Amino acid sequence: MTSSGPALSSLPLHHHHHPYYLHIFFCTFYQHHLWPRLLLSLCLWTGGQVVQVSASHQHFHPHSIKIPGDITLGGLFPIHARGPHGVNCGELKKEKGIHRMEAMLYALDQINSDPELLPNITLGARILDTCSRDTYALEQSLTFVQALIQKDTSDIRCSNGEPPIIRKPERVVGVIGASASSVSIMVANILRLFEIPQVSYASTAPELSDNNRYDYFSRVVPPDSYQAQAMLDIVKALGWNYVSTLASEGNYGESGVDAFMQISREAGGVCIAQSVKIPREPTAGEFDKIIKRLMETSNARGVIIFANEDDIKRVLEAAKRANLTGHFLFVGSDSWGAKSSPVTELEDVAEGAVTILPKRASIDGFDQYFMTRSLENNRRNIWFAEFWEDDFRCKLTRPGIKLDPDKKKCTGDERIGRDSLYEQEGKVQFVIDAVYAMAHALHNMHQDLCPSSSGVCNNMDPVEGQVLLNYIRTVNFNGSAGTSVLFNENGDAPGRYDIFQFQMTNHSHPGYHVIGQWTNNLRLNLEEMQWSGGDRSVPESICSFPCKPGERKKMVKGVPCCWHCELCDGYQYQLDEFNCETCPSDMRPVPNRTACRPTPIIKLEWNSPWALVPASLAMLGILATSAVVITFIRFNDTPIVRASGRELSYVLLTGIFLIYLITFLMIAEPGVVVCAFRRLLLGLGMAITYSAMLTKTNRIYRIFEQGKRSVTPPKFISPTSQLVITFILISVQVLGVFVWFGVVPPHTIIDYDELRPPNPDLARGILKCDMSDLSIICCLSYSIVLMVTCTVYAVKSRGVPETFNEAKPIGFTMYTTCIVWLAFVPIFFGTAQSTEKMFIQTATLTVSMSLSASVSLGMLYMPKVYVIIFHPEQNVQKRKRSFKAARLSQKSTSDKQNGETKIEPDRTQ
Repeated sequence: MTSSGPALSSLPLHHHHHPYYLHIFFCTFYQHHLWPRLLLSLCLWTGGQVVQVSASHQHFHPHSIKIPGDITLGGLFPIHARGPHGVNCGELKKEKGIHRMEAMLYALDQINSDPELLPNITLGARILDTCSRDTYALEQSLTFVQALIQKDTSDIRCSNGEPPIIRKPERVVGVIGASASSVSIMVANILRLFEIPQVSYASTAPELSDNNRYDYFSRVVPPDSYQAQAMLDIVKALGWNYVSTLASEGNYGESGVDAFMQISREAGGVCIAQSVKIPREPTAGEFDKIIKRLMETSNARGVIIFANEDDIKRVLEAAKRANLTGHFLFVGSDSWGAKSSPVTELEDVAEGAVTILPKRASIDGFDQYFMTRSLENNRRNIWFAEFWEDDFRCKLTRPGIKLDPDKKKCTGDERIGRDSLYEQEGKVQFVIDAVYAMAHALHNMHQDLCPSSSGVCNNMDPVEGQVLLNYIRTVNFNGSAGTSVLFNENGDAPGRYDIFQFQMTNHSHPGYHVIGQWTNNLRLNLEEMQWSGGDRSVPESICSFPCKPGERKKMVKGVPCCWHCELCDGYQYQLDEFNCETCPSDMRPVPNRTACRPTPIIKLEWNSPWALVPASLAMLGILATSAVVITFIRFNDTPIVRASGRELSYVLLTGIFLIYLITFLMIAEPGVVVCAFRRLLLGLGMAITYSAMLTKTNRIYRIFEQGKRSVTPPKFISPTSQLVITFILISVQVLGVFVWFGVVPPHTIIDYDELRPPNPDLARGILKCDMSDLSIICCLSYSIVLMVTCTVYAVKSRGVPETFNEAKPIGFTMYTTCIVWLAFVPIFFGTAQSTEKMFIQTATLTVSMSLSASVSLGMLYMPKVYVIIFHPEQNVQKRKRSFKAARLSQKSTSDKQNGETKIEPDRTQ
């Protein structure tokens, strides 16, 4: 056959695709990917559309299976692995390739033999090998669109001048596949242009859910967005919040990780420590670097892995080389699933790995079908001989090929499952469901378009892709595993997953064990899980450990799962997870700082040393003062008592008594009455004492000064005048106290600030009267003025004659009192920051007042009492005392003259 020029063609004028648009697509799409071995080349021809199709590709398919039928379905399967650099195809993939492809053949047999499904219509197939490579798969998939390209052969003639006989390629109405998401994405781009529906059995990339870009794509497996949600739910159920992700470069790995990261961001509660990508062509040592990088965030023990099984195996090997067995806690996607190949000889590293797989069931009918396949009854599978050699590790004899002496010869009598290990591949169920979904869609379409026809009617010749797509999206039937098969508006199947864990220890059957399910929500049996070494406690994969009670979280910027724990110190308590709050002034934090508790209230107790010492001094003073008063009353008319000024002495002794008495009021439990008497008596006792002393010293001073100028006595020196002056001075103090009562009525307060040390356990509230340090000083200030004035007069009166015998004792009293009170001021105010301020100040104040009272009592009245009690002979009038002395002197002389000395006591009192 010869051709006089290029073969002109035009695309079928159906639906909305314009030939020029398709033309531009091919030129730009293929030129971009630079495929030198493209068998079908389409390019732009000026003035029209030109499509050049090689005859070899059109009529000979060395890498495809042809099953004749009334309606033909396409099939895309990874029969072979990706070849090394420069080679399209590599070694045979028994499970992912042959098992899945045979599942399609099995499903076609079942459908064609079913009288209820597509009666009188036989389904055929054109099945291609993708070699696990997206670019190669796209080349192969051009086979499916050949029938849609109409050829103009008017200018083509054979050598004898006859027109050529060109076999018309079969028309593929729908495609089953592909397996890898990257392959499905590439193929979907061309199939949608020719409106060929596509149903995948294994592609799970979330990108394929985009109904605008992949509108003719559907799948019977759930997308990775569901899988990512299930994996996130697993992570949360295990209590992890800090994980790393690991993805193989490509659509499946990257889109899976992207979906996981997006869902985790939206849901919150889980942070990504590292997001590592495995290169498509990893260099030597690449996986060791990946493990080293994952260890940069060693707290993130959980690793979410979306990778192919080869990469998974090499990651486990690198972890073992780094002596990190048991460190990483892998959560694997369905590419890991329940496969044994990634964990072979790496069981100790993989132990505890949690994997996910779309919920599946083993199809018994397929097992019976596949295990009965042989070289004789399965000639339609052009790759079956290669599978046979690989599965039985033997070699078939072929003409012209020398047999390898290291391999045994295949006899053909071998049987699958008997002479070789066999386990149904996990996606077999979904391949069958995909074929049945297409068949049910065609069945429903046939019933609607050809109700009275037993075969394919004109309405279904050809099958319109858009119409078939609509029927595919509306199917709903029980699949091979008994679960419903249906699609949502994006062509996605509902999410149904089994959760596995790889367990080795304490098991009679080590391997993958089902530990839960996920169908829109997670059901996980934590009791059935076990980890490295058989440990049943869930290991941790968290950035920061929970804070202890009383500690707040200080978040690390940009990483919401990481924080530092800060103790709520001082008087703070933990308000919530992130904040500390200061307790109210009357409260302090509980020991674990999670709440506040009332601060204990204390007062000065009677059994405290700070109370016992002042009370003892005051009691002794009261007894001494009472003794002086009783003595004075008993000897009221004696010269010493009369000479001391009886009226003022009783007033002065009353003041001393009140000074001692105030000690007990200062120690007593504060109350309104006690506080009122504290105000009244605190300064009153001293005011009475020093008013009397001031009156006395003033009287002596005035008498002495008046005596220097004249013999006339000064005014107001009579006892009555002295009392009046004294009471006038006292009334000033009393008036000030009552004004204070009117302005601020006496009451008690609880002072929480005074005893509030850095350690809140030592904090106490002090019950006391509402008398500040300043008010105490103000209360005593008038008495201090009287004391200073009295001291001044005592100094001025120091030179008075001996007859004024009280001037000097009063002077000494005032000097000593001033020293006592000068010592009091620094002690009182110097303890303001002490934790026992109230006790020290109360003790200091009461002791100082008792000392000043004791000085006055001791210097002014003790000598007089001593004379009255122990030397009564001196307590007589002066003339009597002189006369008695003379008689005693004469009698003594007479006795001496008589040779004896005898002294008679003076009894004249």
